[in-house]
Amino acid sequence: MDTLEALFPKPQRVERRDGVMACPDVLMIYLENEVPLIHPIAERLQRRLTDLGLDVVLTATDAALEPPYITLRLDPDDAVYIQGYRLIVNGNGILVTGADPAGLFYGMTTLVQLCAVATRGQEPGIPRVRIVDWPDFPNRGVMLDVSRDKVPTMETLYALVDRLADWKINQLQLYMEHTFAYRGHEVVWQGASPFTGEDIMALDAYCRERFVELVPNQNSFGHMTRWLIHEPYNALAECPEGCELWPGHPLEPFSLCPTDPGALALLRDLYDQLLPHFSSPIVNVGLDETFDLGKGRSSELCEAEGTERVYLDFLKKVHALVAERGHTMQFWGDIILHEPQLVPEIPEDAIAMEWGYEADHPFDEHCRHFAEVGLSFYVCPGTSSWNTIGGRTENALGNIESAAVSGKASGAIGVLNTDWGDNGHMQPLPVSYLGFLAGAAVSWNAAVRMEEVDVPALLDLYAFEDVAGVMGKVAYDLGNVYQIPDVKTPNASPLFLLLIHSERSMPEDVDAEILADGLREARQALSEIKVRIPDARMIRVDADWIRDEFVWAVDLLDFAARLGLARLEQDPPVPIAGLPDEVRASLVADLTGLIERHREIWLRRNRPGGLDDSAARLERLLRLLEGSV
Repeated sequence: MDTLEALFPKPQRVERRDGVMACPDVLMIYLENEVPLIHPIAERLQRRLTDLGLDVVLTATDAALEPPYITLRLDPDDAVYIQGYRLIVNGNGILVTGADPAGLFYGMTTLVQLCAVATRGQEPGIPRVRIVDWPDFPNRGVMLDVSRDKVPTMETLYALVDRLADWKINQLQLYMEHTFAYRGHEVVWQGASPFTGEDIMALDAYCRERFVELVPNQNSFGHMTRWLIHEPYNALAECPEGCELWPGHPLEPFSLCPTDPGALALLRDLYDQLLPHFSSPIVNVGLDETFDLGKGRSSELCEAEGTERVYLDFLKKVHALVAERGHTMQFWGDIILHEPQLVPEIPEDAIAMEWGYEADHPFDEHCRHFAEVGLSFYVCPGTSSWNTIGGRTENALGNIESAAVSGKASGAIGVLNTDWGDNGHMQPLPVSYLGFLAGAAVSWNAAVRMEEVDVPALLDLYAFEDVAGVMGKVAYDLGNVYQIPDVKTPNASPLFLLLIHSERSMPEDVDAEILADGLREARQALSEIKVRIPDARMIRVDADWIRDEFVWAVDLLDFAARLGLARLEQDPPVPIAGLPDEVRASLVADLTGLIERHREIWLRRNRPGGLDDSAARLERLLRLLEGSV
C-alpha cells in the first residue's frame, strides 16, 4: 500500500511532492507558541516517535535549531476548520499547524503515521507532502455496551481510548443500565462489577488528555429490567408482572411506568449521583425500545391520548431533569418516529440519536424528520458484531457508510458507532475493530467509500499491528461467514442463532438440504480461516490474546454449524432431544471445552460481573444436549 494511501483516516486534501525528508540522528520538536497548550501534545508525539526508534528532543526556543526539525504551532486564525490542521513536510523539516489544540493533536497522529512508514524502511525518509485536513463531523463517537454483559477492565478501556484517539475518534459512551455503583441501590448492581465514581473520573481525565469526550449514558425508560426485577423498584414498572414482548421473551418487567412519579424520583437520584463524575455537558438518557408502553399501568392513558403522546410527555419530563442539572439531553429517536408529526414538540436543545443497524436502514428518511424542524441529531450505525461471535463484515461496512453519507447530506452533527452486547456479549473485543475502523474512516471523511478501501490492510496497520499482513484478512473473512448459509437474520448471524435459540425448530421457509449445504460450506470456510491465524506476526502486547480470541470464535461458530448439521442430517430434521446419543455426547464434550475457554478469555479484558450470565446462554444449550432440560 502506498504511504499516503495508508494514512488513516483519509485526509481531506493531500498534495504529494517529490522526494523525502531524511530523519536526522536527533530530531528536535520546536513548540513555537502557546507552550502550555502544546506541551502535552508534543510529549505524546515525542513518546510515539521514541517508540519508533527515533531520538527526539523537545524545545521551546528556536535558538541553534538546525533543519530538519518539527515545528508545532497553534494558529486559530489559520484558514482550517475547527479540529483541522495543516501538515507540511519539506527538505527543511515538518510544520504542523492546528486550528485549535484538538486539530494539532490530529495533525500529530497523522505525522506519527508518516514517520512509522519511514522507520519501517518502506521509504528512505518521510515523504514530502502538504496535507490540509479537517473532520466532516464535529462529533465522532463510539458507544460500548457495558451492561449486557461485559464490563471492561480499566486497562481495556485505556488501551481502547488510545487507539480510538489515534483514529481521530473524539467521543466515547459507556451504555449503562445497572453497571454504575449507585449508592443506596446496591441490590441492583451487586455482583455486576460496576464502575465506581472513582473509575469514571479517572477514565474521564484519561479521555480528556486525548481529546476524547466521555459522555454519560444511562438508559431511563425501557431496558430497565435489571432494576425492575428487584423490590422496591418493581412497583415502578409499566408491567410489574412482566409481559411477553415477543414470542419466547421471558415474562419480566421491562420499562418504567411513565405515569408513576416514583419513576422520575428514581431518575433524579441516578442523575445526581452519575453526572458529577463526568466533565461532559451531555448525557444520553436512552428512552429507546419501550416495547411494553401502554400494555400495563399506563394503558388507559395511552388509549386516550396515544402511546407516542404519553412517551413524548415523559421525554419532556426527563429533559427537564437533565436541563435542571445543566446538561444537554441525547435520546434514541426510534419511538418518536412512530408518529413523526410529534417531532416538532421535542425540546429544541435535545439531540436525537437516529439509529439503525442494517445496511439498508432508511437513514435518509428518518434524518429528514429531525432536520426539517431544526433539531440537532447524530446518525448511529453499529459494528454489526453483536449476535454474531465473528461479525458481519459486509453489513457493517454498508451500514456505517450509509449512516455517514446520509448524516452528512442532512446536517447531522455527529456519528455514534455502537457496539452492543445482546444475548451474552459473545463477540471478543477485537472482532469489533473492523467496525470501529470503518466508523472512524467515514466520520472523519464522509466521502470515503468502503468498497474502495483496503480494509484488511488498514486493520493490519492500525488495529492488529500485524507485520505479516494476516489478521486483517482473517477478521474480514470471518465477518463474512454469516452470509454463507444464505439465511436472512437481521441484527444477527444464522450460526449465532443456532446456538442461542437452539431449542427452536428449524425455519420452515428454508429448504433443509440447501441449509445443510450452506452449513458445510461455512465449516470449510472456518477451517481455512483458522489455519491462517498462527501465521500472524502481531507486535501488540496482547497478540497472544487476539489469536486465542479469534481461534475460539472460529471454533464456536464451527460448533454451531456442526449442531445445525446434526439436526438437519436426521430424516426428518429433529430437535436437539432427538439427536442420537453418541452425537450428543460428542457435542457435549466439545461445548464443555468451549465454555471453559469462554470464561478464560472473558477475564483477560473484562471484570467478572456478567460472566455467569453470559456463560449461562451456552450452558443452557449444554443442558439441552445432556438431556437435563
